[in-house]
Amino acid sequence: MNVQGHTIAVIDDDPRVLEWLVNLLASFGYKAESYKSAEQFLGSGTLSRTSCIVTDVEMRQMSGLGLLQYLKNSNCTVPVIIITGKPSARSEAFYLESGAVGFFRKPVDGDALVELIGSICV
Repeated sequence: MNVQGHTIAVIDDDPRVLEWLVNLLASFGYKAESYKSAEQFLGSGTLSRTSCIVTDVEMRQMSGLGLLQYLKNSNCTVPVIIITGKPSARSEAFYLESGAVGFFRKPVDGDALVELIGSICV
């Protein structure tokens, strides 16, 4: 799998999770860029070169769901993977029905996340 040229945006307001995810993706050859909020990501101007977004649900301002809805309303086709530390019994089905391509509970299964990203970024 050639991952060069695939930029993954990682959005989470927990610096430890953000650092871990960026390091994990970089170890597999992805260019991972970190953002502490959805607003920071959207304001960065990098959406057009982003291959995939991995975002937390619970953030202080715009949530991961808010970002997913914003992208959907903007006709953006960049795949979004949702992660959360506070899942409910219906979380996964809800986010997948809302347009996410994947859903992970924290702590995230790194191998499964990388495998999903690899299947998306072909």
